[in-house]
Amino acid sequence: MTPDQFRRLALSFPETSESAHMAHPDFRVAGKIFATLSYPDESWAMVKLTTEQQEELVRTEPHVFVPVKGGWGRQGATSVRLRAAKKGIVQQALAAAWSNRAPKQLLPLTR
Repeated sequence: MTPDQFRRLALSFPETSESAHMAHPDFRVAGKIFATLSYPDESWAMVKLTTEQQEELVRTEPHVFVPVKGGWGRQGATSVRLRAAKKGIVQQALAAAWSNRAPKQLLPLTR
């Protein structure tokens, strides 16, 4: 997966906007970040998951998903190794991250 493919997937969710945070692109719903690109470099992305979602993805796709180092990772922030990632699993991770941050009234739009 390329950064542009990740960007297109992230922006495909309802009411998502692209912004920037700490000099790298981020994706927000209702002003809340659910994913970022290019940190620590262009070969990575990040999705904000629950710790349970993170554990499942890291267990089933360890070559793609890695907990972010430190406290953010212990709270579910999960790095995505773009080169190893396939569209289906990234779309699943982004859907979970988006749903975790989206206002409740938007959630029926994704079902």
